[in-house]
Amino acid sequence: MKQKELGRFSDVSFLVLSSLSSGPKHGYAMMEDILAFSGTQLEPGTLYGAIARLEKHGWIEPLAAEERRRPYRITADGVTVFRHMVATLEQVAAIGKQRLNALEGF
Repeated sequence: MKQKELGRFSDVSFLVLSSLSSGPKHGYAMMEDILAFSGTQLEPGTLYGAIARLEKHGWIEPLAAEERRRPYRITADGVTVFRHMVATLEQVAAIGKQRLNALEGF
């Protein structure tokens, strides 16, 4: 089964925080990074809506514009939230693996 057939599994906020956890990026660089590590192609409106929400929560912040592009970086609060998100997803994945193992006969 191909990835496209499966659809998207990840929350956009999680993807943005994941991207920014490797360093500051502007929107287009985030879209390219997210596509590379997750296979998810975000539309600009989806990305910038998530950026606005994350900035409002104080989890990311804008940096000085570079030419016409505005980079963003994750904040200390954003790192805390991202750690919690990763831990939650790891717990969900562990339960999923256990339950898949129980389906061995299928």
